[in-house]
Amino acid sequence: MDKGYYKTLPMIDTTQILLIAVVTVLTALLTIIGVQVFFILKEIKRTIEKFNKMLDDMGLISESVARPIASLSNSITGVSGIAGLFGWLTKMREKPKKETKELEEK
Repeated sequence: MDKGYYKTLPMIDTTQILLIAVVTVLTALLTIIGVQVFFILKEIKRTIEKFNKMLDDMGLISESVARPIASLSNSITGVSGIAGLFGWLTKMREKPKKETKELEEK
């Protein structure tokens, strides 16, 4: 073989070999870390979706509890309104009786 052939090949010293090895290892590590970050983000998304579903369910439960309570409150308000109406009617009945008593006394 010709000795000139070996002169055209670039000389690779130990520093260049070490640099190539470090770059290769770092590339592999960053790729693995990137994949792991992707999986972590995917799991976080699932967790947030489950939490959102729980909050929606809690909203439905609180509405289910609030409806009967509001209905009971409206019923009590209605009863107190009817009681007020009866009180007003009683006063209206007593008013003519008082007027007739006053006329009889005179």
